[in-house]
Amino acid sequence: MIWQTTRFPIALSRPQVMGIVNITPDSFSDGGSHPDTRSALAHCEQLLKDGADILDLGAESTRPGAVQVPVVQELDRLLPVLREVLKLGVPVSIDTYKPRVMKAALDLGADIVNDIWALRWQDTADPLDGRAVVAGHPSCGVCLMHMHGEPRTMQVSPMEGDVLPAVSTFLANAAQDLRTRGVAQERIVLDPGIGFGKTVAQNFSLLARQGELLGLGYALLAGWSRKSSLGAVAGPRPGSVGPAGQHERMAPSIAAALLAVERGAAIVRVHDVRATVQALQVLAAIK
Repeated sequence: MIWQTTRFPIALSRPQVMGIVNITPDSFSDGGSHPDTRSALAHCEQLLKDGADILDLGAESTRPGAVQVPVVQELDRLLPVLREVLKLGVPVSIDTYKPRVMKAALDLGADIVNDIWALRWQDTADPLDGRAVVAGHPSCGVCLMHMHGEPRTMQVSPMEGDVLPAVSTFLANAAQDLRTRGVAQERIVLDPGIGFGKTVAQNFSLLARQGELLGLGYALLAGWSRKSSLGAVAGPRPGSVGPAGQHERMAPSIAAALLAVERGAAIVRVHDVRATVQALQVLAAIK
């Protein structure tokens, strides 16, 4: 199986590691760590040295409670970094839900659109539609994610009951919508949306039953890195109270990535690239 993208057919014969590059002041884990083009580019170069296969650039936080950023501001953050990162010779993904940002990034040569809204969001003042942007491109890759609600309120009123049927149906419909618009199956990847409008128990249910989503016929991306559900089950360091903090979640994140791969995920989206790559090498050795 391959994931067809703008410049690269990405072979999924082994798990692909997507390194997270947050060009934001307020992302839940590393917001503000890369405030300018030079530092963001240096971070990208380090992720590649650590073994990342794909770089995922995001210029707006979509953490629980996040407030929407204007299109102009998102583009001002993203485009200078994107222009430089495209020179590194690796697949570049853009983490955005805004059609205008998608189009600008794809026009520059970005390889993948990674959208938490699965191309559903539309600016009421702008007729551009994300599905039309992706369908109008000859070969870009796209990742369609399931989200219940929207970032500001999704964890205030999460889903209820057994989430897998709802997630599966949503993703199947989103993918089929693109197929009817002429987007080839090999361009589409699906993401169950860990932490996006789900409870801790529901997130782990999705992991336990992730293999059922493979029946939809698309490659799967798993995004567990440093999520609060991992902190909830891992617990704090000795002597502290409450859930494990964001920077205490590397080991649980690696465990979740390995479990996701064992259950069929083709791509894992992570902050801690080197440690994840090493863990995947151990997994590969026993196979």
